[in-house]
Amino acid sequence: MYGKLHGACLYGIDGVLIEVETDLSNGLPQTAIIGLPDSAIREAVERVRAAIKNCGFKYPSQRVTINLAPADLRKEGSSFDLAIALGLLTTSEQVVLPVGERTLFIGELALDGSIRPVNGVLSMVDLAKREGFHSVLLPKENANEARLITGIRIYAIRHLADLIPIEDHAQGTVDSQATNQNCTASKQVMIQSYAHLPQAEHIPLCEKEGITSNMEDYSDVLGQLHAKRALVIAAAGMHNILLMGPPGAGKTMLIRRLPSILPPLTEKEALEVTKVYSAAGKWKESSPHLMNIRPFRSPHHTISAAGLVGGGGIPKPGEISLAHRGILFLDELPEFSRHVLEVLRQPLEDHNVTISRSRAVFKYPAHFLLAASLNPCHCGFFGNDTEHQRCTCSPAAVARYRSRISGPLLDRIDLQLEVSQPKDWREEKESLSSAEMRRQVLAAQAIQIHRYSKLPFSWNSELSGQMLRKYAVLERNAAELLDQTMDALGLSMRAYDRILKLSRTIADLHDSEKILTSHVAEAIQYCHMDRANASFPES
Repeated sequence: MYGKLHGACLYGIDGVLIEVETDLSNGLPQTAIIGLPDSAIREAVERVRAAIKNCGFKYPSQRVTINLAPADLRKEGSSFDLAIALGLLTTSEQVVLPVGERTLFIGELALDGSIRPVNGVLSMVDLAKREGFHSVLLPKENANEARLITGIRIYAIRHLADLIPIEDHAQGTVDSQATNQNCTASKQVMIQSYAHLPQAEHIPLCEKEGITSNMEDYSDVLGQLHAKRALVIAAAGMHNILLMGPPGAGKTMLIRRLPSILPPLTEKEALEVTKVYSAAGKWKESSPHLMNIRPFRSPHHTISAAGLVGGGGIPKPGEISLAHRGILFLDELPEFSRHVLEVLRQPLEDHNVTISRSRAVFKYPAHFLLAASLNPCHCGFFGNDTEHQRCTCSPAAVARYRSRISGPLLDRIDLQLEVSQPKDWREEKESLSSAEMRRQVLAAQAIQIHRYSKLPFSWNSELSGQMLRKYAVLERNAAELLDQTMDALGLSMRAYDRILKLSRTIADLHDSEKILTSHVAEAIQYCHMDRANASFPES
């Protein structure tokens, strides 16, 4: 006897459709699972055996072969338990599934037959919809996540016994001897009960809630208008930003409020971000909507390279993927391991990270805004001496401290700004608020969306090559100013492109199609580390 159902697993953050084939044949009672399963799937035999018996069904006393196809793809996780159990029950003719309805089965079984949630359900349900499935049967705890995908029926159950015919379930168990005698009647009842799922719940899609948050506001930050201006530019074009200044200047305070001025996630971006959090097991099951606020991740400086970019025996998304379409904040940048910082270079360029294993290669999205802060030296007061605090670091010590951040990494940070202690903050009656800054950001974003509507990107920070030359054309005087600056400071060509992209964003903030000299002059101000390195004393 042969049967086939469909399950799914994760491959990176994407769902992969898997055919669960079941074959019952004469021979010694034994069960074999083939098709490159991992240990969690091989152990599914015992979970499924106990769950079937404890729900009143009979585990087949035959030679059982379960194949997970395609056979050349390694399968991981416990999401196949429900498909394997129902495959055995349908093949042994103990239950009959609806005819003509393609259903995807997802879920982990407990020994008593209850169904436990699994990670990555959003990606699997999205795959099922794209592959033309009519419905998905999954754990009750994953229902909120699954219902975010429209156009497919979602059935959520808590227990395998929820699929037992009502007449038999009322008696508590299904008599294994009577099962074969009354097979025809049970089949018909099973079809009717499954079609209507009286003990399961079909959850309708609700409207996505609006964006609500209790973010801190920039009105709390007195002074620092220059830094706020730089943050508006960073948010308007999704440019990476670095703030350097002495302790207490407000660097961390400024960056932690950056999410309050970022534009909301689009529907496509929200689905991408939610898929990442679903695959990582960090999506809130109680949430009734896709993630609609850009993520903000701030890992500790002791984080490993695998924790930052992802990895592990069963690869999981790292911090840079959890910051996808949002902000990755690295506070006190030189305190991070140099090896950890260097792994950021490729994701900052390609906006994704590739993790290679012997049997598979996983690709995770990593399109984030890098925000970082650092002190000018180890003690923190180089160039900011006061009567009470003076720098105690030698030029060699300062150079050694700054050398922890490589030039290639700095070249990928568009805005580099020095932040000093505010002096006239007592005289400031009203501070620039997040609402005012956000209005500027949204206006600039609308211009970029219109400009790049037919291109595969939507931010000025993504311009490169021919697209950069096409959309960031300088007026003659502006071009001359930039050329003179390049010669005077000895900037790299990557720095040249950074200034062009920044100038494009500044022009958008002024609602100007042309990039003027004033726009270029302001962009040059944000190359602080380039200017400092050009004139900094060697160790």
